[in-house]
This record gives sequence, C-alpha cells and structure tokens, in this order.
Amino acid sequence: MPGKYWSSERLGVALAILAALGFSFKAIFVKLAYAIPQAVPVDAVTLLSLRMVFALPVFVWVAVVASRAAPPLTRRDWLMLGTLGLLGYYGASILDFIGLRYITAGLERLILFTYPTLTVMIGVLFMGKTLSRREIGALLLSYAGIALAFFHDLEFAGDSRAVLTGVAFVFASSLSYAFYLSGSASMIHRLGSLRFTAVAMLVSTLATLLHFLAAQPLSALAQPLPIYGYGAGMALFSTVLPVFWQSAAIRRIGSSKAVLIGTVGPMLTIFFGWWLLGEPLSLAQIGGACLVLAGVLLVSRR
Repeated sequence: MPGKYWSSERLGVALAILAALGFSFKAIFVKLAYAIPQAVPVDAVTLLSLRMVFALPVFVWVAVVASRAAPPLTRRDWLMLGTLGLLGYYGASILDFIGLRYITAGLERLILFTYPTLTVMIGVLFMGKTLSRREIGALLLSYAGIALAFFHDLEFAGDSRAVLTGVAFVFASSLSYAFYLSGSASMIHRLGSLRFTAVAMLVSTLATLLHFLAAQPLSALAQPLPIYGYGAGMALFSTVLPVFWQSAAIRRIGSSKAVLIGTVGPMLTIFFGWWLLGEPLSLAQIGGACLVLAGVLLVSRR
C-alpha cells in the first residue's frame, strides 16, 4: 500500500510539473512564430486561429463524450458559456498574443500570473467580499514584482512606449482571464470540469475564427511550415495536454500542491526566454519573479 501511494504521489508531482512546463511554453511558441522571417510577419489572430483549429478535434471529442449522459444545456447555460468562452480562451488569448509583440516572454508570464490577485479584487468590487490582510499583502508583493520586471524590460528594450503597450495588453488579458475564473465556478459545478472546458473552448474557437474572417483574407493562412509547427505545438503541448495533466495531478496530489508546483511556470518561461529567445536576464527580473510568486502563494493559501 505505501508503495502504491508514493508512486501515485510521484506521478501527480510529475504531471503538475509537466502542466506548468506546457502552460509556460506558450509564450515561447508565440515569440518563436513572430521571429520567423517573411515579407508579412504572422499576426496575432492568425496565429491564435491556428492554435485553436489544431486543438479543436480533441475538444469536440471531449464535449461529445462528456455530454452523452448529461442533461441538455439550457438557454441560460449557453449564455453563460458564450460569455465565459469569449472572456477566457478567446479574449484573454488574443490580448496576450498581441501583447507578446511588444514585451519579453518572461514579463508576459509574470503579468499573467496576477490573475489570482485580480480574481480576489473582482470578488471585492462586484461580489461583496472583503480583503483580508493576507490578500492585501499578496497584492503588494505581486505588483511590486511586476514593477521590478517592468523596469527590467524598459532598461533593455529602450522603447518605453512599446513596453507600456505590451504591458497594457497582457494585463488586460490577465483581467479577462480573472473574470472568466470568477464566473466559471458555478458552471463547472453544474456541468463538470471536462464538459465545461470543452464547450467553452468550442465557443472561443468559433469567436476566434469569426475574428479571423473579419480581419484577414483566407490567404493569410498560407504560412511557412515552422508557423504551422508552432501552432500545432501550442495546441498540443500548451493547450490540450496541460489541461489533462493538471486535472490528473489534482486528482493525485490535491489542488493546493498542484497550485504550489504550478508557480514554477514564470521561472520556466524566464529561463526558456533567455535560452531559446536570447532575452536578457537580470537580478531585477529574478527578484520581480520571486515577489510575484510569493504573492500568488500567499493569496492561494487556505
């Protein structure tokens, strides 16, 4: 019995690490795709469309399987799923992809990691909740860390307007995802996590494709082979697999340990940004990352 327990525990830890790695590598895929030399660089909505289309078959299958024995969705369910799908997988993603044109992958991941503190603020502003001392401390730590990382980008980028633009887009992405999380709890309880995630992903895929058709000609899908590779990599390694790895990890080690392990994500992004993208590394950036992670851990504690 102890052997089985420890093997399950180790497997859960390994799955949580893989999930953190997959989620953190998304920004690296985007930056690599943007760096492909061509006459007209790939734009955010085209790249996001490729990611969603490559991931679509898996989520269609999950939605069908999860809905077989489930009651049909009501009009209110569809309204909520539509709203949350637009906020989460479409809204947060397109804002993030645009922001990555202007800032480093490391700063992007740190800003995105503010979503737990933003979710707390949404509860205070719109749901009548109050801030505890611990949550105030988490907010101060997180935003002090982002300030350090922001000045790191300013120092090495040289173009303050571009950095400010990127920060604004990625912060809007984090805020959109925080609203998605705030509204998703009741729907997950009602529909189950797999069915909710799959249907929300289908809604966001439809929104992404409509955005693409409105903004780009179909010829924009003709991209160099590496772009398709990065789109498929995002779909598989940074979208589909991490969702299931995270769920499996939570089943084996619990949500608190999975969240704790997930905080290595920004550090992984900073490391891969330095190694694969040649992004500069400084003590200010590392210090900022530590402060953000401390804030996330503080606000995530029970």
